[in-house]
Amino acid sequence: MAMANRFRIAFFGSSLVSSYWNGAATYYRGIIKALAERGHRVTFYEPDAFDRQQHRDMADPEWAEVVVYRADKAGARQALFAAKGADVIIKASGVGVLDDWLEKEVLRESGHGHDTLKIFWDVDAPATLERVHQDQNDYFRALIPRYDAILTYGGGQPVIDAYTALGARICRPIYNGLDPETHHPVAPDPRFSATLGFLGNRLPDREARVHEFFFKPVEAMYKAGFILGGSGWQQYAPQFDNLRYLGHVYTCDHNVFNCTPLAVLNINRESMARNGFSPPTRVFEAAGAGACLITDYWQGAEQFLTPGKEVLLAADGDEVIAQLQNLTKEKAGMIGAAARRRVLAEHTYRHRVLEFEELLAAHFPAAPGVKGLTGTRMNIPEVGL
Repeated sequence: MAMANRFRIAFFGSSLVSSYWNGAATYYRGIIKALAERGHRVTFYEPDAFDRQQHRDMADPEWAEVVVYRADKAGARQALFAAKGADVIIKASGVGVLDDWLEKEVLRESGHGHDTLKIFWDVDAPATLERVHQDQNDYFRALIPRYDAILTYGGGQPVIDAYTALGARICRPIYNGLDPETHHPVAPDPRFSATLGFLGNRLPDREARVHEFFFKPVEAMYKAGFILGGSGWQQYAPQFDNLRYLGHVYTCDHNVFNCTPLAVLNINRESMARNGFSPPTRVFEAAGAGACLITDYWQGAEQFLTPGKEVLLAADGDEVIAQLQNLTKEKAGMIGAAARRRVLAEHTYRHRVLEFEELLAAHFPAAPGVKGLTGTRMNIPEVGL
């Protein structure tokens, strides 16, 4: 198999080694690990902030160099200087510290060579676009046309059109996917025994939807058992005798969380559900584990998993209740197995990275490392079922 030329990639994001208050962690891991498998060399720069280093899920991986910098301008400036000489520098949204400053600084030609590709990778495009549209003077509006490309966590054509209208040279969604080596079927664990499980941090633009899609079924189905994992819930959420709060669930337990309940629930944040075409990592992680997934409806869901056969959709809490009442262990197993087959065939991070390489080959043929990237779509290694 022909190997693509290697890129040196500097990636500024929230955290690669900790998922603590950091839902993008598994997305970063999947993308960067797949880049390394394709021969690219990635250095991930993350600030020492929000106690993430004290809540690590993993040691520094073999497939990326991790640089943790001090969470101030001096530390960030030192990290940017260390990234000098990379073929590609990526600034992700939501680093959490000095985002506006970093987004300006990575564009400064004095800090990076003229041949360095500068990419903004938006892991929350609906929120970014809503903020920019509401404020004509938002600092990021003037930066959008200066990036060589805008990549997004998702969003489909609506996000592409919105970024293009704001002057983006190129906008391309790189969707979440599955890393089959980290998310796969495992034996059930009594710690996570339940009829329905939901895993997600308490966030302002998701809370109302959690009350509708999760707490409503909990209250109505008082004879069933429910589990809720994620940070921020225990002190403020309602208490039910049939609901157990788990707190932060480390990524090493995600497989058993997905494999043990009869079904697991995905609930999108309000902005994601409204804009559509943004399947969260939880969808592919659950499918990869062979879990029966119930998800709130979002536009484009059927393009990733077939409703009724590979995933169950619900428009509100009443439909979640109806899905659970009609769900047997046998049916749940069939749906989970079908979902796993689908994501292995079409939605792994290896598929996503080939899309990234094709973007570079199509739009930046003269950039360092691009030669040899064309014609790679059929070179996806076989993944066992």
